Amino acid sequence: MASRLRPPRLLRTLLAALVAASVAVPVAGAARPAAVPAPAPAVLAPLRDATASALTARYAANREGIRAAERTAARHGDRARAAALRAMTAPARRFLTFDGRGGGRTAEVFGDLARAGRIAVLVPGSDTSLDRYERLWAGAEALHRRLGDRAAVIAWLGYETPGTLSADVVTPARADAAAPQLRRFIEELRTARPSAHLAVLCHSYGSVVCGRAAPGLAVDDLVLYGSPGVGVDSAAALHTRARVWAGRGGSDWVAHVPHGRLELPFGTLGLGADPVAPAFGARVFPAGCGGHSAYLSPGSLSLANLARIVTGQAPVEEGRRAA
Repeated sequence: MASRLRPPRLLRTLLAALVAASVAVPVAGAARPAAVPAPAPAVLAPLRDATASALTARYAANREGIRAAERTAARHGDRARAAALRAMTAPARRFLTFDGRGGGRTAEVFGDLARAGRIAVLVPGSDTSLDRYERLWAGAEALHRRLGDRAAVIAWLGYETPGTLSADVVTPARADAAAPQLRRFIEELRTARPSAHLAVLCHSYGSVVCGRAAPGLAVDDLVLYGSPGVGVDSAAALHTRARVWAGRGGSDWVAHVPHGRLELPFGTLGLGADPVAPAFGARVFPAGCGGHSAYLSPGSLSLANLARIVTGQAPVEEGRRAA
């Protein structure tokens, strides 16, 4: 609705952002690692069985795929990528999916997926790849520690994320391409664990992916945090039966992103209404005073409340945080 209220001002703001991003693309692109070759992953059957034995076999197959990608990266001379992949082959690491080509695609499991009664799927935002995976890994690990042994966390890097300094980040195009992948993954996970409580936690541009995938998505909770928008103007427009939550830290720069959408001849510009605005209709949870990358920081109010949502508890206010 915001795009209908002040279209000239919104158009100027969004176009300015688009021009600035376009100017920054060559600089950002030059600083990013070049694409590293990797072998095509082994073709695995869709996830239908989440027994311990089936998962162990799947983890082992993907570990071999990661080792093959590591050897290819080493031959290519990219020691940083090779080192990152080597760390992923540790016995304690467990991957449901892995594809080392380009920026990489992974779904890493934290916890015992075969026994977990509650499962949280993390969908990351911009600038996340195999070369910049540490923050996603650390956040998933922190959330799992907070949830405990009866829950599992899956870090889903299943799409080509946009660069923060890129024209792609102010349009839903990458999310449109990613949404079918997320929907397929959730369908397989729901088939494998039909009785588990399933929450999808969507950070930054990842919330645009979740918004595009939301209609019919078989999840219990859809959580948007640090969100620039989800591509629609209200929670009702997501067409989901899931509880829709939204939170934003007090120091998150995304609060200053212009909200709204404009349909232009070359595509859509803008990402829709602000999910924490009362008119959007989400259940807003307290997210503390942290910045854009601090939502899963250990000890933070945002992490505590994200964990409470996953476990079916009501979020708490600052000063009343549960231990």
